[in-house]
Amino acid sequence: MRPLNEMREVTIGGIGITKWGFYENAEWYDFGSEAILAALKDAEMEWKDVQAAFCGSVYQGTGSGHQAIKEIGLTGIPIINVENACSSCASAFRLAYQMVAAEIYDIVLAVGMEKMPRGPIPSTAFRPWELKLGFNVQPANYANIAVQYMKNTGATMEDFSLVTIKNRRHGTLNPNARFQKPVTLEEVMNSRLVAIPLRLLHCCPLADGAAAFILCSKDKLKSKHKVITVAASTLTSGVYGEGYPPADLIPSLKYPPAMTLSELSAKQAYEVAGCGPADIDVVQAYDTMAPAELWDLEELGFCKPGEAPHLLREGVFDLNGKIPVNTDGGLMSRGHPLGATAGGQIYEIVLQLRGQAGLRQVKDAKVGLAHAMGAGPNSAVTILKR
Repeated sequence: MRPLNEMREVTIGGIGITKWGFYENAEWYDFGSEAILAALKDAEMEWKDVQAAFCGSVYQGTGSGHQAIKEIGLTGIPIINVENACSSCASAFRLAYQMVAAEIYDIVLAVGMEKMPRGPIPSTAFRPWELKLGFNVQPANYANIAVQYMKNTGATMEDFSLVTIKNRRHGTLNPNARFQKPVTLEEVMNSRLVAIPLRLLHCCPLADGAAAFILCSKDKLKSKHKVITVAASTLTSGVYGEGYPPADLIPSLKYPPAMTLSELSAKQAYEVAGCGPADIDVVQAYDTMAPAELWDLEELGFCKPGEAPHLLREGVFDLNGKIPVNTDGGLMSRGHPLGATAGGQIYEIVLQLRGQAGLRQVKDAKVGLAHAMGAGPNSAVTILKR
């Protein structure tokens, strides 16, 4: 493989997204093709310019990317379908980035799309005996981790609720979010109990939707937007000795890992990008459950273990804070169409770096980071710069 310092610079040629929500009379290929066409328009390119496509989804079955692209026109280009749970779009984005960086192609599409089943996520990323024991009930898994986090750090249910309140407040400024109304502390704390200590409004809503990106070499860039480059795109899987994946509660006593998979993916991304947490102006953290944002920010290096709740209360992660987090409302407001979720995060970073985020714009944002987790387990970190 070519050394990183010899890889070609990759730019974001165009971006596209759909409004996320539940649509009974539309399918994933409707969302996917809509986002692709929007990305092409933003890039000022035609479909015939695209040389390859990487398509992320989870529940859409065989050839899902082919079905979405068929709505636009099959041209014989290679179409690769990527299923990597909630980081599927980030994984597709990474593959597209690598293809352009390695000079295999000049213009590549990455798209994530999902029409979600109704009800709790029916994860199949577990063995039969684990399914029978209920390990695929994700709110319960996160609840177990949250209990341990509370014991280790002193975090409270109110701290978790403040994450929801912050992200719902940010979501009021995002026209593409599923939920665009603020919530109060009383509403969150009194919402229906799901899995102790998590209540309904600590859990992100599911949604249907899609996000797409045109990645290209700088000489192929056509749009007049500010030039946004991919500084790093990393993906790590489970780390031997880390907590038992279904519940994350039983780390190895004999072989504890030097770092978690999230820490590892962040470390790799910072090294490739030549920057660190202090250089990041805006963050998209993985808030599939409200408390997850807190330990996510700690593992990404934005604060020490146990510090996130205190910083949250001080407003550090607010839109106008020192480290703005989930400026578009995150999963808590935007929603969670699994195959598209990481794409929604990257889309927001691009908007922020272009200065096109409107009322939620972070002043003079130059470097942004998006982090998505997925069953497997895996962890994806994307760093963009302008």
